[in-house]
Amino acid sequence: MLILLPPSEGKAGDGDGPPLDLSALSLPRLTATRERVLGALGALCDGPAEDARQVLGLSAGQAGEIDRNRALRTAPTLPASRLYTGVLYDNLGLPTLDPERAARSVLIFSALWGALRPADRVPPYRLSMGVKLPPLGPLAAVWRPALTAALPADGLLVDMRSAPYAAAWKAPAVRVRVFREHEGRRTVVSHMAKATRGVLARDLLANGADPATPEELLKTVRDVGYTAELNGTDLDVIAR
Repeated sequence: MLILLPPSEGKAGDGDGPPLDLSALSLPRLTATRERVLGALGALCDGPAEDARQVLGLSAGQAGEIDRNRALRTAPTLPASRLYTGVLYDNLGLPTLDPERAARSVLIFSALWGALRPADRVPPYRLSMGVKLPPLGPLAAVWRPALTAALPADGLLVDMRSAPYAAAWKAPAVRVRVFREHEGRRTVVSHMAKATRGVLARDLLANGADPATPEELLKTVRDVGYTAELNGTDLDVIAR
């Protein structure tokens, strides 16, 4: 089982480790594309601040994110398991889980790095997959061939990514959808969906189970206390 996660806009404030070493990151077949995207982002942020702000979708009060991007090659790093914050990651609690299990079973997608394992050390950054980064263009299209060549498409893939990150690598996966149910009626939730995916990912990793099929995944999810069902390639989970 491999759990596919989105990143989060929220990042830890500072790293505490050595500067970025692209050659030390997992999935080395992504190195060339990582270098291209990193170079394009650096060039953008070294130019006029207003251009960078518009491309990156930043408010006037977020100018510090541009400065952060300028320093990516020299800034202190930290593991991806501690880098990402926000609702999903607060509920997942990656640093408190067994690191070997997390290393085998978690893949975090990123507009800047393509995909990361939890132990990969990178600096805090600001870049979203929906950005059209000059001169490369839409980042999902930039990453798609590299991710397709680098990532395994076998085994059970449990997809908890948001749509822009799912577009960067399309593989046969069980997509986790979260609903709220009231008086027999189901509605899609957003904020609660992130929390539910985080808790569910934690439960799957802590449970020790390693489902190999969608049916085994459904049984595992129900065994840890969720109301869920399979609808084609979707696992529909009712938020608690």
